Amino acid sequence: MQRSRFRTACAVAAIAALTVGIAGCAESKRESSSTSKDKTLVFGTAGEPKVLDPALATDGETYRPPRQVLETLIGNELGSAKLVPRLAEKWDVSADGTVWTFNLRKGVKFHDGTDFNADAVCANFNRWYNFTGLYQNVAEYWLDTFGGFAKSESPTAPPSNFKSCSSTDANTAVISLNKPTSRLPGAFTLPAMSIQSPKALAEYANESMSGDAKNLTYPKYALEKMVGTGPFKFVSWDRANKKVTMERNDGYWGDKAKIAKLIFRAIPDENARRQALEAGEIQGYDLVAPADVPSLTSKGFTVPARPPFNLLYLGMGQDNPKLADIKVRQAIAYAVDREALVKSKLPNGAKVADQFMPDSVEGYASDVTKYPHDVAKAKALLAEAGATGVELKFYYPTEVTRPYMPNPKDIFEIVKSGLEEAGIKVTPVPEKWSPTYLDDVRAGKADLWIVGWTGDYNEGYNFVGTFFGRQKPEWSFDNPALRDALAKVDIEPSRDKRIAMYKDINKQIMDFLPGLPLSSSPPSIAFAKNVKGVKPSPLTDEKFYTAEFTS
Repeated sequence: MQRSRFRTACAVAAIAALTVGIAGCAESKRESSSTSKDKTLVFGTAGEPKVLDPALATDGETYRPPRQVLETLIGNELGSAKLVPRLAEKWDVSADGTVWTFNLRKGVKFHDGTDFNADAVCANFNRWYNFTGLYQNVAEYWLDTFGGFAKSESPTAPPSNFKSCSSTDANTAVISLNKPTSRLPGAFTLPAMSIQSPKALAEYANESMSGDAKNLTYPKYALEKMVGTGPFKFVSWDRANKKVTMERNDGYWGDKAKIAKLIFRAIPDENARRQALEAGEIQGYDLVAPADVPSLTSKGFTVPARPPFNLLYLGMGQDNPKLADIKVRQAIAYAVDREALVKSKLPNGAKVADQFMPDSVEGYASDVTKYPHDVAKAKALLAEAGATGVELKFYYPTEVTRPYMPNPKDIFEIVKSGLEEAGIKVTPVPEKWSPTYLDDVRAGKADLWIVGWTGDYNEGYNFVGTFFGRQKPEWSFDNPALRDALAKVDIEPSRDKRIAMYKDINKQIMDFLPGLPLSSSPPSIAFAKNVKGVKPSPLTDEKFYTAEFTS
């Protein structure tokens, strides 16, 4: 979906300033003499957004357009995870960590002409805090950052840590909490915390979300509108042709975009994305297949790899009584050949993951319980549990590529092969990533599933806390000791103490084994030859206003 929900200097910030090119689109061949300022850049994405309102989502493809149109109070330096001012020129926090004061930029306007000010900031925070009904089901980042809502409707929602948002004057917003949290200030950079025009939000304030947790129909605003302060303005989402179009915001408060238009075009198939780049139909694309990197590089395309700051894992749903048995979960861990997965299906630089955070995150523990590939041990554990021949529904996504998951079907097949060799019967359940797969997994339908996480900032809670800090239907287990440990680390003010606490938590998790960490990967991004300016981000937070054509 980034990553100090105390975000100071991130360990991966060192990736930094790879300046990458993006070439002119096929349409632009007719205007080769025009300047970069007149051109359209088409970028191939691995999937469509689910919605346009980032508060209602958690996945990277949904966040890609809002990152160009909307802005947050705090941002990340281009090409790194270092915290920098965005809509707030500066900020500070009280000694007890509960009051955050933001000094806002002056003279900034939303794309609809509305003034950006402290009241606008509070309108957004109060909107999120007062979500009701199905909005509470999908506002995952709010739940993971601030806890529950003004009137939480789920018995598993944590207490709200959000107390209030107030404006001491037009240019000063104050956010008060009930207790300190390690998730801030990092979480203020999340796309889900983007500030939208209060006028635009008010026009759709009475809209509701329909359906149920397993079959959602999103409100009109989330599908047709996006009004921010960023360097690009939203123009349209052509859902039939899987294209989101944005245009330069000439009234932007910062550096203006160097291109006239930006189009994100969803091309789910890796080969099709590569072919579109080579044919000049698009000027760049994300999540290059590992096998395509040498070929593209030899042809003169720019193909930088982001440093690995992500995690792919196999989830196990303990609503299934067999999976509630630790011996069965251990058997699954021993059955999966993660080394084979990394060596055959993932890019150079990928690593086997042995816990639920990459080794670049502070709090990684070197002495967790390990589960090396051992089919005989897996079979023995299944026999002890009376689970030999157990049948499990294994969900995996189609029509998508993710930074941690280059080809879901290939990954599924390797995992499935290990499980079957150990004597587990696997029922494959392939589903489209959007809108079906994520909704079904989060509703707890799957016995097994593969998914992952790209870090938001270098704080251990952003990984293990996001996964296990509160009860979630997909995991369907209750471990009060683990939740208590995560609650304690979150309010610990000392970073050194938190790091030690995270190491202990990682040991607890790998002994309890709610799922199996699989790998961390360095995803590649490709650009055509005749443009420069986009810096790859470890957070997949590339900004395109710096892109320009060289010819």
